[in-house]
Amino acid sequence: MTHQPPVQHAPPQRPQPYREPSRPGGAAPPPRRAINRPAATPPPPSAPPRPRRKRHWGRRIGLTLLVLLLLIGGGLFYLDRQLHRTDALADYPDRVGDTPGTNWLLVGSDSRNDLSPQEQQDLATGGDVGNARTDTIILIHIPKSGRATMVSIPRDSYVSIPGNGKDKINASFAIGGAPLLVQTLETATGLHIDHYAEIGFGGFASVVDAVGGLDMCLDQPLNDPLAGINLAAGCQHLNGAQALGYVRSRAFASADLERMQHQRQFMSALLKKVSSASTLLNPFRIFPLLGDAAKSLQVDNGDHIWNLLALAWAMHGSMITTTVPIGGFENTSGSGNVLLWDRPKAQEFFSDLAADQPLPADLISSQSAN
Repeated sequence: MTHQPPVQHAPPQRPQPYREPSRPGGAAPPPRRAINRPAATPPPPSAPPRPRRKRHWGRRIGLTLLVLLLLIGGGLFYLDRQLHRTDALADYPDRVGDTPGTNWLLVGSDSRNDLSPQEQQDLATGGDVGNARTDTIILIHIPKSGRATMVSIPRDSYVSIPGNGKDKINASFAIGGAPLLVQTLETATGLHIDHYAEIGFGGFASVVDAVGGLDMCLDQPLNDPLAGINLAAGCQHLNGAQALGYVRSRAFASADLERMQHQRQFMSALLKKVSSASTLLNPFRIFPLLGDAAKSLQVDNGDHIWNLLALAWAMHGSMITTTVPIGGFENTSGSGNVLLWDRPKAQEFFSDLAADQPLPADLISSQSAN
């Protein structure tokens, strides 16, 4: 058995505390080097609360109104340029001076110039009849205060036509157009005409259609092939072609007298419809209406679209509708059967209008005030 030497172990180690080595001359140890650390970034200051913006409703409303006014003004200017104009109110020697109030002369012409052959057939107007004549003559007096007055002037009225002797008043239009008609009427009535508007058959029908037609009430059936209508008695809705036939028809015992009453009733209904809120506040109705009216109307050189709007506004309420006082009928060698005015009453009638005075009740045709 072999003897093995004992295992040799390293002596145990004991930790010794660290001692700074001595420096020559007892010098102090160098200072510790500072460690540069980036400074902490301070948090950003909280943003102050954003002040509430004031809502400038007054400014917005003002700008909106300004835009609307510009659009309306531009539209009226455009429509005004579409009007057909003529020198209807031309001066002439010894013309009657200006009279109080405002006087309009509205003329319905039987001209077919703006109608195609098919349109003439659809509206039952017949063909060309030569020089245009007045199918309707209406005088409207708008006083400074009070109710407006609508006066029918019978087209067969027997009057003096300057430079052409005596004849039916609508002959003056065929001879000398609007200027001679105005001169004839001013001479016969003593009224100064301030505004003039004329419309033909086609324009009349299109204006009625533009307002959506009109409701009219008939006391009795009306069947007139010459006017192209066959209407039952009672209240009913008329389109443009039917309305044209209604105001043109003379299929009555009193012929023109009954027809003039229909024309006044129709004109009153039309003006009320034009000036109603359902028309004025409906852009799909008012703009086509103004456009059709502008293209269809012929006015005096000094008239504008805003004059027509003022006319409609002045007549949108209650007004007096009547005819010139009538004296009877007479057959003449040159003009056939003519209508005679009641001269004393007609003189008083037009003198009151010329003085802007209310008409006496006995000078207003029965069942004509509304």
